[in-house]
Amino acid sequence: MTDSTEVDPDIQAWVKQAALPQGTVRKVTMRGNPVLHRPCQEVTEFGADLRQLVADMFASMEAANGVGLAANQIGVDARVFVYNCPDARDEYQTGAIVNPVLVPVPGQALTPPVEDEEGCLSVPGEYAPLARPGVAEVQGQDIDGKPLRVRGDGVLARCLQHETDHLNGLLYVDRLAGPELSRVLESLEARVRKGDLPAWSEGASS
Repeated sequence: MTDSTEVDPDIQAWVKQAALPQGTVRKVTMRGNPVLHRPCQEVTEFGADLRQLVADMFASMEAANGVGLAANQIGVDARVFVYNCPDARDEYQTGAIVNPVLVPVPGQALTPPVEDEEGCLSVPGEYAPLARPGVAEVQGQDIDGKPLRVRGDGVLARCLQHETDHLNGLLYVDRLAGPELSRVLESLEARVRKGDLPAWSEGASS
């Protein structure tokens, strides 16, 4: 998921508190890469390799000025995502969740979904209105394998849903239809032909 503002500096504080190693920036996969279009594998090992992956994901998300990033967006087939995005009070929340599953939120079905512009680092430069529940909750594990639940509203709710979709093999464009879907895909194809892609994207010219 993308945002027009710089990544909140609290990301560095979270990484330091979690005692993660130095992260390496990796290219962000683009729509069409097979790793984005199939469900990711469950994480079963909680050790140095996972901590390095999470560090690389934060570094890559920050380099791309994103607010959320799933492991398959840097080519890794693993159910984990990181986030650094604002809630409904415009307070930034930062974290990583492993093996996330969306769970029902009490009263959610009685509340109309919220339509807002949504974008994706794997569909660079394109945005489209998409309705999603205004509150979302995921349960999974932290980077040490301990149970974890994260509930969010505002942009955070959208991010939790967007990134969990990624790990299930879905992009936000897969939830679009008709003229809106055609517009986004045609515009993306035009960007690819022109070479108008950001340096952090795997589709960028070297």
